[in-house]
Amino acid sequence: MDKFMLRVDEISTFVGKAAAWLVVLLMLMVFTDVVRRYAFNSPSAWIGELSVMAYGTLFMMCGAYTLAQNGHVRGDFLYGSMKPRTQATLDLILYITFFLPGITALVYAGYTYAAESWRIGEHTTQIANGPPLYPFKTIIPIAGAFVLLQGIVEIMRCVICLKTGEWPERLKDAAEIDVVEQQLAASTHVDDESRQQAIKNAKSIDEAAHHRIGQTKEINHE
Repeated sequence: MDKFMLRVDEISTFVGKAAAWLVVLLMLMVFTDVVRRYAFNSPSAWIGELSVMAYGTLFMMCGAYTLAQNGHVRGDFLYGSMKPRTQATLDLILYITFFLPGITALVYAGYTYAAESWRIGEHTTQIANGPPLYPFKTIIPIAGAFVLLQGIVEIMRCVICLKTGEWPERLKDAAEIDVVEQQLAASTHVDDESRQQAIKNAKSIDEAAHHRIGQTKEINHE
């Protein structure tokens, strides 16, 4: 089961990183449009439309990646002080009540929109002979399917946490830089004992702030 969950994490991470390259494409399109508009007085309506589609694709295709990294916005004021089992119970209720029906509806509706768009050969209506919309609308059910798959894995993590009392391992894409440790390591004005104590205190604060992350275990208060 752990291998399956980590494998899905890897898939979501790969999809998110691949979609992130759209930022480069988006930047080039905007740069080209600005140059055409102000240097040659010849703006491109197509670039404007395609920029919106590129941004929308980036936003949707990174949804599963963000969920895999536990990076979606959450009200941490109360949640962060809860024990793992309480967190898992709350998450499980919300996943079953809101997430599964909502994302399932998104996949179904997105498939319907995409199929109809392909059937009629839909193009944007903001400009004459605008770019085709059907490839963009196809992204909706695809992105929804990735988010749904990752959501199922998150539900599995909740169930495991309810059984064991600890959040199971998840794939971490980027390691956070310990700024405090780096700064103190180079300091000549702090003795070794004080340095180690400061690093320990900083790590304790960091663990408390990231209590909601799957890999973080319940903090032991002395």
